[in-house]
Amino acid sequence: MLSQPKLERLDTPAARGLGLTLLGVGVTLVLSSSFALGFTGTFLGDYFGILKEARVTVFPFSVLDNPMYWGSTANYLGWAILHASPTGLLLTVLVALTYMVALLYEEPFTAEIYRQKASGAHKRS
Repeated sequence: MLSQPKLERLDTPAARGLGLTLLGVGVTLVLSSSFALGFTGTFLGDYFGILKEARVTVFPFSVLDNPMYWGSTANYLGWAILHASPTGLLLTVLVALTYMVALLYEEPFTAEIYRQKASGAHKRS
């Protein structure tokens, strides 16, 4: 990474501060998401039928939908800015677009499995 070209406009103290801030926000979102979801929720528990009692709504999910995706995107962006990397900026855009496409499928799936779980719980009561 050190041998890659740099964007001179991003090679400033203010940009480095922004990069560090984005990294801090990103790490906070990713780690707090992992903590809130637990091991199985973090590592695709929903896809294997290992569901929580209800959708997680505590921080950071109370502030932002999909905080793990947006936190990791903030990490990529922060790192790219911190290193004034045009390649890093381009890859961050690619990652963000990939996450947005994934969410087109993941959001309805997650909503449906928790809807089914809730309706199954009501039927048993």
